[in-house]
Amino acid sequence: MCGIVGILDTRGQRAIDEALLRRMNDTQRHRGPDEGDIHVEPGVGFGHRRLSVIDLSLGQQPLGNEDGSVMVCYNGEIYNYRELTAQLKALGHVFRTHSDTEVIVHAWEEWGEACVERFRGMFAFGLWDRNRQAMFLARDHLGVKPLFYAMLPDGLFAFSSELKALRALPGLPRGIDPCAVEDYFAYGYIPEPKTIYRGACKLSPGHRLLQQVGSPLAQPERWWDVPFQLHHAMTESDAQGELVERLRDSVKSQLVAEVPLGAFLSGGVDSSAVVATMAGLTDGPVNTCSIAFRDKAYDESAYAAQVAEQYGTDHHVQTVDTDDFGLLDTLSDLYDEPYADSSAIPTYRVCQLARQRVTVALSGDGGDENLAGYRRYRYTMAEERVRGRIPSALRRSLFGTLGRYYPKADWAPRVFRAKSTFESLSRDLVEGYFHGVSIMTDAMRAQLFSDAFRASLQGYRAIDVMRTHQRAAPTDEPLSLIQYLDMKTYLPGDILTKVDRASMAHALEVRVPLLDHRLVEWISGLPPAMKLKGAEGKYIFKKSMEKFLPHEILYRRKQGFAVPLAAWFRGPLRERVRSALLGPDLAATGMFNGAFLAEMVEHHQSGRRDYSAPIWTLLMFEAFLKKELQA
Repeated sequence: MCGIVGILDTRGQRAIDEALLRRMNDTQRHRGPDEGDIHVEPGVGFGHRRLSVIDLSLGQQPLGNEDGSVMVCYNGEIYNYRELTAQLKALGHVFRTHSDTEVIVHAWEEWGEACVERFRGMFAFGLWDRNRQAMFLARDHLGVKPLFYAMLPDGLFAFSSELKALRALPGLPRGIDPCAVEDYFAYGYIPEPKTIYRGACKLSPGHRLLQQVGSPLAQPERWWDVPFQLHHAMTESDAQGELVERLRDSVKSQLVAEVPLGAFLSGGVDSSAVVATMAGLTDGPVNTCSIAFRDKAYDESAYAAQVAEQYGTDHHVQTVDTDDFGLLDTLSDLYDEPYADSSAIPTYRVCQLARQRVTVALSGDGGDENLAGYRRYRYTMAEERVRGRIPSALRRSLFGTLGRYYPKADWAPRVFRAKSTFESLSRDLVEGYFHGVSIMTDAMRAQLFSDAFRASLQGYRAIDVMRTHQRAAPTDEPLSLIQYLDMKTYLPGDILTKVDRASMAHALEVRVPLLDHRLVEWISGLPPAMKLKGAEGKYIFKKSMEKFLPHEILYRRKQGFAVPLAAWFRGPLRERVRSALLGPDLAATGMFNGAFLAEMVEHHQSGRRDYSAPIWTLLMFEAFLKKELQA
């Protein structure tokens, strides 16, 4: 696992500033503490920070072909590199190393832009072809590895693993994109392809970009998508057996490493299934690690210990205080742009623990999106059944009115908190789903933003992100569609971003076998009723794991990483909240309605309302602004 940077002069062969290239590279030293190097030739420069995992002695980058006409700078792991190496050798290619990096070089020579379609793994890379005078960027199928890029006003094209490396470019336009701010306060992150800056982009998952010298900024091209094409009729028993075998194949492919390897074990279904599968594929005990919380309301460590005992893992647990809010400023440095998933705190801690014992860890990320594990899928499908029974005009009128006038009752039992449900029912499927996942609803954002800022959006709304993906979706089946939307937004923008930055902060490589693209393709073709059956999410996965995991692990209520934000903001972080939300930095942007900020603070801290998620979102935005002002 690594950090990469690159610069291309699209207007000629100007000399690349080596000192600048090294500064960019050094901003990502945490991603690759083992080695760092640069390559410079007329009009082109690469920088690389290496975390050695495969071919420790010969896998240095940037790496080229025999005559140096093709150079690559790469972050990730290509799990089928041995198979591809054999194919390419049979076609006459000569290899100097045993690394997966060199496979990219020769695959480009043989198959050009289509080379990525043969890779199985997680990857982001930049490749320079001197003969074609072109820079090729590519990002893996589901966006496990990040890739940012920008075209500067002077014609320099640059890319990097993290946004902080592009920020080192003096010519990068750093004006804040109002549409990205609108997205952030809806989703809690900035979805691809936007970044917080007008002048920089993320390369979206499953996309590639070919930037020619002498041409304006190229448009990315999609090279892979989740198919959601139903398989031929399959019995539930057959599906269970094939799912186990496909999971085993995915995990086995990701056990290749020349350094210590282990797994995260939360005690949930996904991580437990990965650990159980690993135990059946390795000779010695699996290294596992878990976080325990002193507050038992947030603690799942007993379930992790149960799985660890069943499979005889070498298990390590670190207990942390629930009031682990000292990382707030650290998070703003890690994520480079506003990012508001507070579970980044325990994720940071579990990566810190894992790195003490292993260099590579397998995780269970991706199971919820793949197999319909989130509770919100169950709620959305229940709402969709109601929508199907009531004519649209009547539904919008009836539930729209109920949603407007039903009181907001955060304090009440869930059965009485119907306002959000009424509001969702008045909308169509995608509007309702967007409403349900939003950190701040449309109505709340209308109150949050100033008149001037709303005008700057020129009619743009954050739901446009989901509408764009909806138009491109290969399915209109309701459950499959909302899974697809999550795979395009929440999965890369929140989950995978969280894990990449938290793990790379500790030079830890995290692999995600449940997001192997072959497994994802196959699961997407299962009937929706095998994923969500009644109120049971991940139905087919849980049934397939019954031979390997206890019932109480598979069928207990989903918990997940959480932190007690509401209590923090009324207690130890009370003054921090007031100084951040009511202080000068947010006010100076002109983006916000100060009266509404004051109302949120007063209502939350008095206990009248629970504004914990919006307040955390604002705290992280204010922390980003402070860093910007110091830059």
